[in-house]
Amino acid sequence: MDKPLINRVAASGLITINLEEFFPKEELVVFDIKDYLYMELILKEKDFRAALKEHDWNQYESKNLIIYCSTDAIVPVWAYMLVAAYAEPFANRVFQGDEDTFYKVVFNEAIAKFDGALYDQKRVVIKGCSNKPVPPSAYVDLTQKLRPFAQSIMFGEPCSTVPIFKRPRIIKKNK
Repeated sequence: MDKPLINRVAASGLITINLEEFFPKEELVVFDIKDYLYMELILKEKDFRAALKEHDWNQYESKNLIIYCSTDAIVPVWAYMLVAAYAEPFANRVFQGDEDTFYKVVFNEAIAKFDGALYDQKRVVIKGCSNKPVPPSAYVDLTQKLRPFAQSIMFGEPCSTVPIFKRPRIIKKNK
């Protein structure tokens, strides 16, 4: 007789957490101050203010905006502040820094809100493959959040995992 096929992964009780679900939904756009520098080196305040006044800020509507300078120019802090002041009414979020740092901060904030207690005594797989740039720090942060609660933490896919943490079993002695 043919035995029915059993999906052992589905029956295993593993819970998969996909960090891509924490990825920001809004488009990420960049404001490079380099484009507003004289010879890509010097910020002239009067010219910079005039350019920002004429800039189309509507293009950042509901988007995440990164402000940075891609050259080694010395940019005064107030220049970033001025861009932020103009962009804030339009952008979903305004961030000073590079794309990698932005994603680290966003994932850190999302994981800070994550309730590890929901996974008390559960066997958890943190999904490994992603199509989006999930920073390695997010995996570290999530592991720290889950470790006090989870029975086990694994990395990868439910059919092929790398063990990360397993809570020792407590053996009760009979008296």
